[in-house]
Amino acid sequence: MHKKVVIAGGGIGGLAAALACARQGLPVQLLERAAALSEVGAGIQIGPNVTRILQAWGLGDALAQVAAFPEQLQARDAQTGQVLGTLPLGERAQTRYGAPYATIHRADLQGLLQRAGQGAGVDLRLGQTVQGWQSSETALQVNTVEGLSLQASALIGADGVWSRVRQQLLGDAPARFTGHLAYRALVAQADLPAHLRSDQVTVWMGPRLHVVHYPVRCGQWLNCVAIVHGAKADPAQDWDQAGNNQALMQAMGAVGRDLHERLASVPAWRQWALHDRAPVSGAGDMVQGRVALLGDAAHPMRPYLAQGAGMAIEDAQALAQCLSAGNATVPAQLQAYAQARWARNARVQARAIRNGRIFHAQGAVALGRNLSMRLMGERVMDVPWLYGGGPPTDL
Repeated sequence: MHKKVVIAGGGIGGLAAALACARQGLPVQLLERAAALSEVGAGIQIGPNVTRILQAWGLGDALAQVAAFPEQLQARDAQTGQVLGTLPLGERAQTRYGAPYATIHRADLQGLLQRAGQGAGVDLRLGQTVQGWQSSETALQVNTVEGLSLQASALIGADGVWSRVRQQLLGDAPARFTGHLAYRALVAQADLPAHLRSDQVTVWMGPRLHVVHYPVRCGQWLNCVAIVHGAKADPAQDWDQAGNNQALMQAMGAVGRDLHERLASVPAWRQWALHDRAPVSGAGDMVQGRVALLGDAAHPMRPYLAQGAGMAIEDAQALAQCLSAGNATVPAQLQAYAQARWARNARVQARAIRNGRIFHAQGAVALGRNLSMRLMGERVMDVPWLYGGGPPTDL
């Protein structure tokens, strides 16, 4: 049969995989359990390693119409307000890495991927949840809860941290609660006093907490994320729920006047309980036969390197390249994809965990962090191993 790819999950990873495969001429059916595509999240940061891929997919102009491109990343002490270090972005990122550093609302990124994918021929089926599959020597039969049955050469589980595809493929434990709670909000910059508006990425670091804010939607909105340690308010609640400003302030403890004013300017928060998994240990964690995992389904990670969406988009690029390369069997092509991706994903997962400890450090460790940032600034804030690399093969 002609090679056909079925993808479970219509988030950023699934949409990116669908677009990348369609650009390679592969028939793609994208199954999303929701009745309509929507994104309840707020903003994300996308480094040059990601914008480079989006540009190769022909999305550079569309990205420029909806994203912001901050000039710098600034780290500050959450208690004193002191600037600890600054990393220039803007022209420096473009010059050094060949692509810009961007900040974007999740819904805007999802929208441009969806439009491009459907323009490339992706068959999007809403209201369809993958229930399972049966394998033969030459194909898969993918079944949905709603009664749809599809023949496919490969099934890609891009259905997020609570992936049903992963559950059936690997049968491992659910993602683990990190003990961290994220409060997220979007605020119109026009509604803020002038001194609270911002065109840069700012990270505030303090004991058992950090806050990051940056512009989205061409700078018209400010995305704010505050992460604290704590228990779930509702043990059964793993995702989006209303956040309480008083609970956030209590969890923050004593923070400086500048940060307190910033947090108090936010009219309403949404709260997420953050979950992750241990770093990927090998290709078998991402692929078995004709079924592969991608993005959060494969390697959910903490947000302290701002690469969750980025790794999903990198996965998508590698998946499409492998599925269209040579005359190998589909299982061999998927195995090549996993071999190309697992170690890098594991490194990013591990680095994100490490960064969280550094961001939330107390006592002597926090003093050492602050001193090293003051002395070395760009050197400790930049991540060339992550952002670097030449232009990708045009997909």
